[in-house]
Amino acid sequence: MSRVLLFTGKGGVGKTTCAAATALACAQRGQRTLVLSTDPAHSLADAVDRPLGPEPQEIAPKLDAMEVDLYYSMRKYWGNMRELVRSVLRFQGADAIAAEELAALPGMGEGSALLWLDEFYRSGEYDVIVLDAAPTGETLTLLTLPQVTQWWLQKAFPLQKQAIKTVGFAVRKTTGVPLDRGYEELDTLFGRLEVVQEVLQNPEVTSARLVMNPERMVIQEAKRAYTYLQLYGYGVDAAVVNRVLPEEAGGVMEAYVEAQAGYLDEIRSSFAPLPVLTVPHLGREVFGLDLLAQIASGLYADRDPAAVYHAEPSYKVDNQGDAYIVALRVPGAEPGDVEAEQFGDGLVVNVGNQRRNVTLPAFLAYYRLAEAAVAEGWLRVRFEPEA
Repeated sequence: MSRVLLFTGKGGVGKTTCAAATALACAQRGQRTLVLSTDPAHSLADAVDRPLGPEPQEIAPKLDAMEVDLYYSMRKYWGNMRELVRSVLRFQGADAIAAEELAALPGMGEGSALLWLDEFYRSGEYDVIVLDAAPTGETLTLLTLPQVTQWWLQKAFPLQKQAIKTVGFAVRKTTGVPLDRGYEELDTLFGRLEVVQEVLQNPEVTSARLVMNPERMVIQEAKRAYTYLQLYGYGVDAAVVNRVLPEEAGGVMEAYVEAQAGYLDEIRSSFAPLPVLTVPHLGREVFGLDLLAQIASGLYADRDPAAVYHAEPSYKVDNQGDAYIVALRVPGAEPGDVEAEQFGDGLVVNVGNQRRNVTLPAFLAYYRLAEAAVAEGWLRVRFEPEA
């Protein structure tokens, strides 16, 4: 069974570097490893300092790398499905150019990544698959793709399934356009997306790692990502803080280092009980396998980079009638030790003399905090609709 590691974070924080360094460290420990870029920006080739293509290629012993290409994937695997979408759009009145552009379904780039992942996971060819995911927002699109795409297709294809297949067969016989086969590809697509989603939501197989820098705006986005990943049922096993300057750095960087210490404290508090892994700033642009090996050494030391660092969920949201219950892990806390207060879509939790800021799902800004109670190491906060 392959291990899957998904790296995400705000654009520019160095997630590609951390993903590539992790993949290299796994390979150097003897694990057959693939690092797969799903980021349309495709900076993985720059990080490993090697040209990469849309199929896996070896860049080091036991290490393969590839960058997902949407149109290559569609030509290779989903030509009939693309023809189906294009033909239906033309039938519904779209002009030729618009139909060609729209034939790439919404989310199909992300879907290509999931289908490649499904292929490699089922093959058992790799011990570790490292996903260099797109920036946070696109990653959430990736992980919610099966539901989103099904909704889109219900709007695009109002006909019954059997009707499409019957008409499609007739169209293929007369025009050669394989609409019925395209619909079969859609059926297969949804089946595979559902299977790979189960793989991604299995904490024994897949772990997301949130990459950030010790900077205010970056930390806020990482908090939101942490909230939503857990909300959708995806396990996060570590927070990775990249480009940490040494404490002795002085001169023009003195004020930055001082602020950095406060942000590191905030990260450890906000993401507890996740382990926080730090990556020292190398003082130079990172590209090439030698520098990636240095990053990996600072990030993991003697630890197995493919290990599960944290498996227990620390954040849950459950529906209870018209209300929602937000549950937060507060290990060791007693009922009288914890206070909670809501500010819009934020929750401030005081545990003893420690304060923790928790990002809530955005829709809870329209609800009010009704009660909060601690039991068995969990803080349960009840939100009710505003009167």
